[in-house]
Amino acid sequence: MYAIIETGGKQYRAAEKDVLRVEKLDVAEGDEVTLENVLMVSTDGGVRVGTPYLAGARVTARVVRQGKGRKIEGFTYKAKKNQRKRYGHRQLFTELRIESISA
Repeated sequence: MYAIIETGGKQYRAAEKDVLRVEKLDVAEGDEVTLENVLMVSTDGGVRVGTPYLAGARVTARVVRQGKGRKIEGFTYKAKKNQRKRYGHRQLFTELRIESISA
């Protein structure tokens, strides 16, 4: 059994006991979070697809950790002007362990 969920503007395939790295959610480590934006659920009985979301379907997950991704380094410059700028960015994420899928 698996589900396609949407969080942080992205879509993820989630099965029970999977660990997903999603965009940062404002919850503490160890807390339980319920994801209501379920687009599709696949079971042994078949596939249910929402338009766009399935009514009454939810995925329950537990927050494993909060963290920062690897550093992305950027560089901009203007030709012939001696103008240069380096910058870095580390995207914040939340790691979730999927506990249950209810359709």
